[in-house]
Amino acid sequence: MLGDVLRRIRLGQGRTLADVARAARISMQYLSELERGRKEASSEILAAICDALAVDLPDVLAEVGRDLAGAGTAAGTTQQQAIVVRLGTAADQFASSPRRGDVVGLLAA
Repeated sequence: MLGDVLRRIRLGQGRTLADVARAARISMQYLSELERGRKEASSEILAAICDALAVDLPDVLAEVGRDLAGAGTAAGTTQQQAIVVRLGTAADQFASSPRRGDVVGLLAA
């Protein structure tokens, strides 16, 4: 859902993948894969994309939370869903689980 929100913001601004990717200093293919949910982003990448879109990361995550809450309501389920954003270095983005000392943000619907 994070990718859906990023795409919705980008399109709402009338901007292209190429424009936002260039401003965020990431490849257009990588941004496209993030938007389609095929890749996960490090905190640095998310921050760069938010800077390129001129939006605050907490606002983006709040919108994702609203989307998750709406999806749960639309499906008629009370199942809890959560998004965890791992904060660390770019080298940490491939680690499979948080380690001691990691900072994680949790957004639950």
